[in-house]
Amino acid sequence: MRSFTALLILCLLLTTHTHAQQRSMDNVWPLQRCIQYAISHNITIKQDSLNARLARHALTQSQLSQLPAVNVSGSYGRSFGRSINPITNQFVETEYNFFGPSASSNVLLFGWNQVRNTIARNRYSLEASLADLGQRKDDIALNVANSYLIALLAQEQINISNNQVGLSKAQLDQTKAFAEAGRLPELNVAQLESQLASDSANLINAIANYNSAILDLKTLLNLDFSESFSIKAPDLSPGDQMAIAQTAPEEVYQAARSHFGSIKGSQLRVQSAEKALTAAKGNLYPQLNLSYQVGTNFASNYLDYQQTNELIGLTPIGITGTDSQIVYAPRYKSLTPLVPFSTQMRNNIRHSVVLNLNIPLFNSWQSQYAVRQARINLAQQELSQYSAELTLKQNVYKAHNNALNSIQKYNAAKRAEDAAKRALDFASKRYELGLTSTVDLLVTQNTEFATAANLISAKYDLIFKLKVIDYYMGKELKL
Repeated sequence: MRSFTALLILCLLLTTHTHAQQRSMDNVWPLQRCIQYAISHNITIKQDSLNARLARHALTQSQLSQLPAVNVSGSYGRSFGRSINPITNQFVETEYNFFGPSASSNVLLFGWNQVRNTIARNRYSLEASLADLGQRKDDIALNVANSYLIALLAQEQINISNNQVGLSKAQLDQTKAFAEAGRLPELNVAQLESQLASDSANLINAIANYNSAILDLKTLLNLDFSESFSIKAPDLSPGDQMAIAQTAPEEVYQAARSHFGSIKGSQLRVQSAEKALTAAKGNLYPQLNLSYQVGTNFASNYLDYQQTNELIGLTPIGITGTDSQIVYAPRYKSLTPLVPFSTQMRNNIRHSVVLNLNIPLFNSWQSQYAVRQARINLAQQELSQYSAELTLKQNVYKAHNNALNSIQKYNAAKRAEDAAKRALDFASKRYELGLTSTVDLLVTQNTEFATAANLISAKYDLIFKLKVIDYYMGKELKL
């Protein structure tokens, strides 16, 4: 009864798994598609892309800082009480409105190449950010390849377990026929039923491991879990790729050092820090600036006094000395119109050109502190570069050693699997002739199952270790 229940559960799982595979056959994802999708949708890569955009904006801003700075300002208000008229510069005691627009421009003529050094610093920073982005993409590609191979291994484990279940079921059917004919005792049937239940449990675990591996791969791709997704095992032969492991580790390291984004980024940051130090030193020396200003004014009480020919009367201006006759002067009508806005704006224009020499004497030690800080930052970047190169070299030598060890493990697992196959073939034939017990057959069968699983595991472990060498050599990761 227990074996029947296990078989029923197994059939349901296999049916579900088979249907899922059939539904997803039209959406098979090869490794290259997974890598491209991960690079396009990975959140960390998107964050690094934003950092690169910020670095590009910083470079653009520093390049535009070479252009003159231009500012426009204006003031409008109303004056009350005694004040100075901005047009006539005389004291007035009346209320009036005023308006004064102005514009100024300033350009650095000489500043010990601070602007150019800042531009060079930002350019190296941008290139370092792009190098980091490229390195991140390579790392994601390697992680995707690892997860993809884990899923393929889980898929292969399902096939091995399924074959094992089929073999145990066939042996159980044969043993039942022998038992009914009286050739074998019922104990042998019970032993094979127990073996079939154990193999069915292994198959269930293999299916669960595959589903878990697929979920892990979807998580790495940032792919929706409801998306139809399946993988297909290519015809992989580790023997065709073992030649890469014969490359000397120092040669692999030199190849990785020439293209690795982490190394390029550290080198570029050292150059950026050098330019930042040079720019900071420029603040210790005088700077020469050229500025230009233009402005004008308008006042609502600026009047234009005009005299007409219209006589409106006489005004006494004195007395003659002989006969004391009063002397009159004609008084003509005068007009006081407001000077038009356009006229005032045109007539009141003023210009100024200024050369400004700024000599830093003491500014609370800020410039000296900036220089020392830039010097320390340069030393830190040099240490970071050395650390990156040292870490890369250690990782390359370790990966090369792991690849050699994986080759030996794979060859040993292959020999063991071949021997186990021959032993199982002999044991099956002896069992059919009644020359060996069921226990001995099951022991041989389990041994073959374990060696087959070890061979598959060693195969995919070797493939991944060889892909790591390709990763350091700068080759495309593909199966």
